[in-house]
This record gives sequence, structure tokens and C-alpha cells, in this order.
Amino acid sequence: MIRSGFVPFENPAGVGLNSSIRIIGIDPGLRRTGWGIIESDGHRLGFVASGTVTSNSKGALAQRLVELFEGLSKVLAEWNPAEAAVENTFVNKDAAATLKLGQARGIALVTPALANLTVAEYAPNMVKKTVVGAGHAGKEQIAAMIGHLLPKASPETEDEADALAIAITHAHHRSWKVLETVTVSEAAE
Repeated sequence: MIRSGFVPFENPAGVGLNSSIRIIGIDPGLRRTGWGIIESDGHRLGFVASGTVTSNSKGALAQRLVELFEGLSKVLAEWNPAEAAVENTFVNKDAAATLKLGQARGIALVTPALANLTVAEYAPNMVKKTVVGAGHAGKEQIAAMIGHLLPKASPETEDEADALAIAITHAHHRSWKVLETVTVSEAAE
């Protein structure tokens, strides 16, 4: 399932704050991996597309991971993002579920890396704090802020909304990293 804000186009990665860059956020999950693509020029955010990649819950683990890899590979090929951001997993009480989620997260990390994208990782609390302003925000608060920050986005699942939030987090933190780099290099001159 794909929702789109506009037609895909090729956009080489820029390095400055005023360069537009396409970012994919990935919310890993073994049943559903959410993805959301935005564009950022350092000051503004724009919605590009979002969706979910699913795996057959009755399939063998290896086959399910292949399905996630192939689905994310198709998304990357179609929308051509320049950078990727993936949410870190949290450890829950079910060790087996945590291990399976970790394997899906491995696919979410390696797929963009194999496509030569820079891959950043963000803790769930960092994503919530960046998008909502509070590290313990609920899913409904994240969805509301996605609607405010990306008015053209209409994520149908929490996975999509979370993926868009991850992309927004990367856009925000990426710009600070670029700014720090510029400041350091200017000071060296």
C-alpha cells in the first residue's frame, strides 16, 4: 500500500542546509515494516510517500525476512531516497519476540546500506521528543503531529506514522550535524 504526495524523481544528496534531500524513515517490524519518505531543505518538510511492507505471518522466518528485504528494496528503487533512518528496538519481556524484531531491524538497516544510503538510528524516545516534544508521547499524539508537520500525509497505519516521524527526526538532527560541520570547518579557516 503506497500513498504519495507527488511523482518520484531523482534527487542527488545535497550536503548543505539549503539543499533538498529525500529521506526514508523505517519502522521495523516482522509482520509490518512501515516506511515514510519526506523531503527536507533544512527549513521545510514535504511529504513524498508512505506505506507498509508486510510478510506472510505463516511463513518461515527466513522467507519473511526475504519478503521484507524485497519489499524495502522496491521502495528504495522507486522513490530513490538519499538517506535512511531506522528506529532502534526496545527490549520487552518476550525474549523471542524481541529477537524476531531485531532480525527485522537488521533487514531495515542492511537494505538501505546495500543501496549505498547513509543509515542513521534513533531511539524511540528521541523520535517522540523530536516530533511531539515529549519522550513518552502516545501513538495518537505522534499521528496528530504528523498531520500538522506533513499536511499532505495521511498514514493509514501506526507503522507508517512512526516511519514518517523517524524521517522527520533524521531531517531535524541531520541539519544540526551539517551545521556543526560547517561551523567547525569555518572556525578552522
